[in-house]
Amino acid sequence: MQTFLSIGCEALACYNQILNFKVSEPNFKVPMFYQRHVFFCVNQRDNNTRPSCANCGAQGLQEYVKNRMKTLGLLGPGKARINKAGCLDRCEEGPVLVVYPEGVWYTYVDESDLDEIIDSHLVGGKVVERLLLK
Repeated sequence: MQTFLSIGCEALACYNQILNFKVSEPNFKVPMFYQRHVFFCVNQRDNNTRPSCANCGAQGLQEYVKNRMKTLGLLGPGKARINKAGCLDRCEEGPVLVVYPEGVWYTYVDESDLDEIIDSHLVGGKVVERLLLK
């Protein structure tokens, strides 16, 4: 029969395993369907207790990037995908977008910032340091 102390110790050991959990690289490679996947936070909060990326024009700016990338012939399988996302929980720093697979987070103000992200990062593979969220 287990005592309360032994159950508590088992629970503590389990909790420590959770805290020390690290995501490891898979030991296999799967071809990527998209070279880059961009998610724009377009969240609109019902209350004004926190900022919302939607209040900064994120919806229209996401559409701008999608249209520009389409015009450049950079969308589709093996290329890029531009998506809307719900809350990415960084609206205080927003508007925000994240580029995968790199996991690079950006903030932006207008189309010229987004043009720089497209030209430098999505086309050229170089992070735009001045727009980077850390």
